[in-house]
Amino acid sequence: MKRAIFPGSFDPFTIGHHDIVMRGLLIFDEIIIGIGRNYNKRETFPLEERLAAIQRIYDNDSRVRVEVYDGLTVDFALKHHAQFILRGVRSTLDFEYERNIAEANKQLSGIETVLLYTRPEYEHISSTLVRDLHSHGKDISQYLP
Repeated sequence: MKRAIFPGSFDPFTIGHHDIVMRGLLIFDEIIIGIGRNYNKRETFPLEERLAAIQRIYDNDSRVRVEVYDGLTVDFALKHHAQFILRGVRSTLDFEYERNIAEANKQLSGIETVLLYTRPEYEHISSTLVRDLHSHGKDISQYLP
């Protein structure tokens, strides 16, 4: 069984994230969405709310689980016997950042990172953009699955 984790803060989980998961399921038998606790980041949406929202999306898909974790992503992956870390890439800046982390994760754990490029129609969508729109009272429903 090929198992991947898809880590992030997902504050909030966008249609771009959902697209990466759905395309990842074409490659992997199981994906565990790992909501990492980042004590250095100020949350816009409470952790419990994010967890419940993502779980609702995949309620009827046994190939997807959602969990919260603390610590290093590679430790979370090892705990769940994941062979891969799944990440989405929107730009060359994302690629450089993800490449460096992927190499460190590989050295630490032997776990490979698989990068999926974001579909062009979702390239402009980021959690940061969605949080900013939300903070200004704008409707963000078109960016959420």
